[in-house]
Amino acid sequence: MSRRAALISLCAAALVCAPFAALCFGRFPITAGDAASALFPAFFGGGAENELARGVVLNIRLPRVLLAMLAGAGLAVSGAAFQSLFSNPLATPDTLGVATGASFGAALGILAGLPPALVQMSAFAAGLAAVAVVLAVSRVRGSSPVIMMILAGMVVSALFSALVSLVKFAADPQDVLPAITFWLMGSLAGATRESLALGAPAIIAGAAAVWLARWRLNAASLSEDEAEALGVNLRRLRVAVIAGAALITGSVVSMCGLIGWVGLLVPHVSRMLFGADNRRVVPASLALGALFMLAIDTAARSAAASEIPASILTSIIGAPFFIFLLRRSGGVRG
Repeated sequence: MSRRAALISLCAAALVCAPFAALCFGRFPITAGDAASALFPAFFGGGAENELARGVVLNIRLPRVLLAMLAGAGLAVSGAAFQSLFSNPLATPDTLGVATGASFGAALGILAGLPPALVQMSAFAAGLAAVAVVLAVSRVRGSSPVIMMILAGMVVSALFSALVSLVKFAADPQDVLPAITFWLMGSLAGATRESLALGAPAIIAGAAAVWLARWRLNAASLSEDEAEALGVNLRRLRVAVIAGAALITGSVVSMCGLIGWVGLLVPHVSRMLFGADNRRVVPASLALGALFMLAIDTAARSAAASEIPASILTSIIGAPFFIFLLRRSGGVRG
């Protein structure tokens, strides 16, 4: 068996086993038998003694596991798409200001006392609005050069970041400000079936758009004339990929808050393992992103008596590992 086939087999096995194992971890102990009984009562039985475990598995942990995998896969594939589209290894899902825009929408919703579903919708709408502003600002003489989009994204991101600070300044320091601050630190604790039903379709649709464009992303670094010679319309490709990544990032941030490093780190790991061809990088980023975020969320809710915000763990793990990747790939020489 070749090295690549072995890696694919290992990823496939992890995608099957890791979610089931994650259901058993947490402050409330659940055995593998109870988890199997809750998921497949027709095969493993579901007696009254397992009713509490069944409720924990189906109503609390299963939505979190699904959200963690969707969020990780979505952020990773968005980062991979942006890094190829902008030919920039430091591009992230927030390159066009989606995450900071969604943060402003969520902070404004929390300040206004909206229910969780409306806070989620407010964040999602503000994230898409941020991308729309970036595209409008970057348009010059009928086109949007890549460098203009990146610069416009930086400016819009800074603007929404300032607006988030303004909302925090105006918030009640006793209850609203801590709620906004904790939300911005990222957590999957609010995952429910309802929030998943609201946000998951956007992540799946965005990931599908990037998946369908994966082989065309290899032509993103070429000029328009060279890309057209290969049958690739760069303008349509950019619109499709940016729209897909914006849907993913806006939806993930609206459900989980700000979670960094996934979209930067996972695509680089995918390239190290499977090469630079986006036909392999995109599916690898989907799988590895889902597994990485699942591991982070399981550790966040199991490692301490109180839950650790997800963004803290992604930063603690992501920063040293990224330094390791830089040194291994020759980005830092010393």
